[in-house]
Amino acid sequence: MLLAGHSMGARIVLEAVRLAPDRIHGMALVDTGFLPRLQGPAGQQEAQKRLDLLRTARQQGVRAMAEIWVQGMVHPDRMKDGPLLASILQMFEQKTADDFERQIHALLNRPDATSVLQGLKIPTALVCGEQDAWSPPAQHRAMQQHVPHSSLHLIPHAGHMAPMEQPAALAQALLDGLLNTPLVSQPNFIL
Repeated sequence: MLLAGHSMGARIVLEAVRLAPDRIHGMALVDTGFLPRLQGPAGQQEAQKRLDLLRTARQQGVRAMAEIWVQGMVHPDRMKDGPLLASILQMFEQKTADDFERQIHALLNRPDATSVLQGLKIPTALVCGEQDAWSPPAQHRAMQQHVPHSSLHLIPHAGHMAPMEQPAALAQALLDGLLNTPLVSQPNFIL
């Protein structure tokens, strides 16, 4: 099977590969990272920012938190795109502050996936919005250094929410990165 994941979903894909490597024949990691939370002040700063967002979600609601969060997550030119922002905020509103807290806990305690990347022997598409400020192209280039059989696809005019900002370009990157490789014979996507 082929797996694709975006952001935290890509970290879940990496965990699936760690647990069941023989079942996965290719994967796409979109707008994500692979390293654990940094130690020291940088790691403390990340934790504080995430906990501040959680406090907002608990005190003012998930939508209020999402309105803050989205500021750095889409391409700056898309910040006035009402339909795009509405769809992102609506996606967040389907979750509770408790859901968000569990996600934050998982992200703050995320494992180092370097060894998973280094052990891959499957086609891997690394996809990133060119203006992703949260999981930037440089981070994806660093992942590519660890992954044999990988390809890097940068999505123009997109930030961290590339799947929602540029869905057609993302779909093409998935096709180019996974389906057009001789190592994949019978694709079954799970997104």
